[in-house]
Amino acid sequence: MENNTQKKDIRLVALDMDGTLLNENQEISQANREAITKARENGVHVVLSTGRPFIHVDEYARSLELNSFIITVNGGEIWDSNGNLLERNLLQVEEIKMMWDLKNRHQTKFWALTVDKVFREDFPEDMALSEHQWLKFGFDVEDDDVRNTIIQELNKHKLQVTNSSPTNLEVNPYGISKAKALEKVCKRIGITMDNVMAVGDSLNDIAMIESAGIGVAMGNAQETVKKAADWVTATNEEDGVAKAILQWVL
Repeated sequence: MENNTQKKDIRLVALDMDGTLLNENQEISQANREAITKARENGVHVVLSTGRPFIHVDEYARSLELNSFIITVNGGEIWDSNGNLLERNLLQVEEIKMMWDLKNRHQTKFWALTVDKVFREDFPEDMALSEHQWLKFGFDVEDDDVRNTIIQELNKHKLQVTNSSPTNLEVNPYGISKAKALEKVCKRIGITMDNVMAVGDSLNDIAMIESAGIGVAMGNAQETVKKAADWVTATNEEDGVAKAILQWVL
């Protein structure tokens, strides 16, 4: 981590949501709102870049009056400001079956995301799996050894494994990341990743933090994320996003 990053021409701010933009009550603080509004008024694109599905993002984007792109499901989807889907990357049914077996073998908690539903308790029968379009599969594992065993198994199957909290695993198709999606957004806008400030707190944010002109880790971020960042801001309970925007954008 370097704290001496030169001022850059930041034209896009990419914000993770949980643990970053949102506080523990899932709210956007007044200070964060004001900083985002000022950035927008200065012609800066503000892009939510999250592991959440669009249905759990849209309301926040509207409340901030955002008029740029939205990246959802860890880069699995890119949306425009009118809620039109521009790109979607799906997991194969065989991969979902394999992960469901893995979950059962290790008795972990799980969630799974299709384009129209989040499964947390119930899960389709084998035969019904192919009726759905699968975006993401998640494990929640308290035991470090079990989690590492599952990671090794997932890596063998060439899947993209990150997390959004220290105990969970988030699985996307191989090569999918918030960084890759941001590169595509930059291309559409006509800027480069050097013009981006990316802010996040978890492993699913590392790729965008490392490839952005300015990578910012939250004060509450996982240690690995702080090491990857150019700068560490305050926590999500202390308006860390607003402080980063004031420091590097305004």
